[in-house]
Amino acid sequence: MISHWILGPGAVGRLLAHSLAPQFAVTLIGRRALLNEQRLTTPEGKRRVQRLNALTVNQLASASQPVPGFVHITTKAMAAEAALERIASVIPSTTPLVLWQNGFLAQPRITDSWLGPVLCATTTQGAYLTGDDEVVHAGRGPTFIGDLHNRHPALAEALAAMLSQAGFTASAVGDIRQRLWQKLAINAAINPLVALHEVHNGVLRHGAYSARVDAVVKEVAAIMQAEGIQPPKGKQSEHAWLALVWQVVENTANNKASMLQDVEARRPTERSAILGPLMESAKRHQLPCEELVALDLALAKKETAYAS
Repeated sequence: MISHWILGPGAVGRLLAHSLAPQFAVTLIGRRALLNEQRLTTPEGKRRVQRLNALTVNQLASASQPVPGFVHITTKAMAAEAALERIASVIPSTTPLVLWQNGFLAQPRITDSWLGPVLCATTTQGAYLTGDDEVVHAGRGPTFIGDLHNRHPALAEALAAMLSQAGFTASAVGDIRQRLWQKLAINAAINPLVALHEVHNGVLRHGAYSARVDAVVKEVAAIMQAEGIQPPKGKQSEHAWLALVWQVVENTANNKASMLQDVEARRPTERSAILGPLMESAKRHQLPCEELVALDLALAKKETAYAS
């Protein structure tokens, strides 16, 4: 039986563990101890309890675990490299990694530094935690798997089949870089604003929020064009990106974005992974990004306020 290690027991990590555990050997790994008995609430409101093999990083070194077929890194983007370093000594350097981070920060760095295959996943599965023993599966959506250089299509196909068997709608793709940038563009227009104002996604449709979304998308659309990234539907244009963002806002109106969850929990946000690559690209291509810079500064100020 193929073993899956899941490094990072946050919302996505626990949803992944609940989904894979009935059919595969799963080990959920975190920095602190979790209850082995974990609860999942489905999008339909049903609750189920499942025993998960949950270990700390320290316990992993002394526990007798099967060599993992895949290590899924489901931490926040800024913690991914450090998390991998903590377990690198107990896994073969050829172990396939799967990166589930938002943004475009950890993916190129780990791809360049890890000897084994590195797959990237982008998903619209929605989930959030309600405590140390429960995750809510807030909504279903497609998951795409691939690697940045399209060197491991067979491995991506195999993982997509396993995830689909576990209840994810997963597909292997050869353009994961494009899809990661597309999601980055959408996240940049939604996540920082809902986190700053502590509102659900749907509130962005109203009043002054909508004008701010338009202003952010205008900058993002120009950056996407410079990077050669097209929206999933339609040709490259500011209007196409704006239509896409508003469609996502509509589809996720009641969702609580991951960055908002971070703010509510008084944790550092993923602003560097989401806004950072866009601001760097704007600088390279000599494009304006005043709105993106303002969002980054405002989030940094908010994080500083609740960290002090």
